[in-house]
Amino acid sequence: MNAIQVPWLTTIILFPLVAALAIPLIPDKEGKTVRWYGLGVAFADFALMIYAFWHNYDFQNSALQFVENYPWVPQLGMHWAVGVDGLSMPLVLLTGLINTLAVFAAWKVTNKPRLFFGLMLVMYSAQLGVFLAQDLLLFFLMWEIELVPVYLLISIWGGQNRRYAATKFIIYTAAASIFILVAGFAMAFSGDTVTFNMTALGMKEYSKAFELLVYAGFLIAFGVKLPIFPLHTWLPDAHGEASAPGSMILAGVLLKMGGYALIRFNVEMLPNAHVTFAPVLAILGVVNIVYGACCAFAQTNLKRRLAYSSIAHMGFVLIGIASYTEIGISGAVLQMVSHGLIAASLFFLSGVTYERTHTLIMDKMGGMAKVMPRTFALFTIASMASLALPGMSGFVGELMVFLGIASSDVYSSSFKIVVIFLSAVGVILTPIYLLSMLRQVFYGNQSEELHLDAAISDIKPRELFITACLLLPIIGIGFYPKLATQTYDVKTVELAAHARQVLPVVAHQEPTSVYSRVSTAPTLASSQVDSLVNISE
Repeated sequence: MNAIQVPWLTTIILFPLVAALAIPLIPDKEGKTVRWYGLGVAFADFALMIYAFWHNYDFQNSALQFVENYPWVPQLGMHWAVGVDGLSMPLVLLTGLINTLAVFAAWKVTNKPRLFFGLMLVMYSAQLGVFLAQDLLLFFLMWEIELVPVYLLISIWGGQNRRYAATKFIIYTAAASIFILVAGFAMAFSGDTVTFNMTALGMKEYSKAFELLVYAGFLIAFGVKLPIFPLHTWLPDAHGEASAPGSMILAGVLLKMGGYALIRFNVEMLPNAHVTFAPVLAILGVVNIVYGACCAFAQTNLKRRLAYSSIAHMGFVLIGIASYTEIGISGAVLQMVSHGLIAASLFFLSGVTYERTHTLIMDKMGGMAKVMPRTFALFTIASMASLALPGMSGFVGELMVFLGIASSDVYSSSFKIVVIFLSAVGVILTPIYLLSMLRQVFYGNQSEELHLDAAISDIKPRELFITACLLLPIIGIGFYPKLATQTYDVKTVELAAHARQVLPVVAHQEPTSVYSRVSTAPTLASSQVDSLVNISE
């Protein structure tokens, strides 16, 4: 573990929050100074992450690094405990990139700019806190703080039905948070010692029945955020009404909080219960993929179609988590990073299109490729990445998940065949609804109901820069996946090995389950993971 004297993580988390508190002091009525200030803060924090990790992070060490632990509320046993490892580090960088670009995407916000950019920075800080917290109470605090800015960003700067969408979001997510609190307190007070340290919680011994109940509570809480069917219905409404910067953060970061927490809590801390729930996660992943793809067909609203596409893509994260293989879990993490980049680019480009057409109803569009050829080209590239075209990051993530579940030796062959076949059906449906979306918006004759501004312009340099910052890593990871996988390979190998330790006992006790006998053959080694991900090159 590195002996870091500089409180890197505390600075990274608190810098946007402290900067947000200073916004009311800025003498600026029109918002021009505030937006530059917000962009400068977001970019500086992102640059600080890159510098700290590049110079001090050990990629060959799976343990927590940059650990900081300070007593905060001693009466409650609450500590300001933060740390980063291979699971959280790539998601912290993703959070920094998406939030910085979202602030830049909000350049034309003139309605209450101080409040808008202040909320963006507070949300930025809370999201980083979720990924870096190593104290359960601190994690819960950051999880809750993040909800308020999202609610206000949708309810104030959203579309026509923004209040309904924002209220639905807060009800779902706040109710789910109760399960985090109850399950977390149950773990903290279990046994002879009371602790909220997440590492110590993972080392406690729990009964099987207790683990199953706690696992179910966490699954509901994090399943709302991911989201998992049938806890997903808030997402299409939120995306349909949120502004483009809000949708970028919703799809790019918020959904990843659910996937991260599932791995951190359910897989890492509760391995015995994960044995029972793993096939359930695989089944729910398949349902997400097929259901999300089918529902996307029925959407005439551009952003709602992309929202259901996100639901489908997050199904691969569930299957990867359930695979019990290094390559499967690695694929789940890569899918989160990849989807964050792809979804942010698609939602941003949908915002660019909406700004010109003043509608999100695809039936009212048509022929936009003639008016906005560069936007059409970029939208097509992002859509190709979303449908997992080889050479794009989406292909690598989904391929690794498929290889992970196919090579898993803890499921029966029939179970794996069903999971792979149905997931493949979803993969086939994805290009159909995405290409249909491109056809409706950009091809054919322009709709008579579409009233474009006389001075309509194609994508502008600022918008082109934002899109390029998202598409370049998508293509880079697609051609050389190790750009991303090397940041967490050591951690995913450890996670898979830790999760598999309890499998032989359970397989012996439950011979009628979907699990087959656990073979003595080792799972895929890290070197094999590298060779498999390079298949896309």
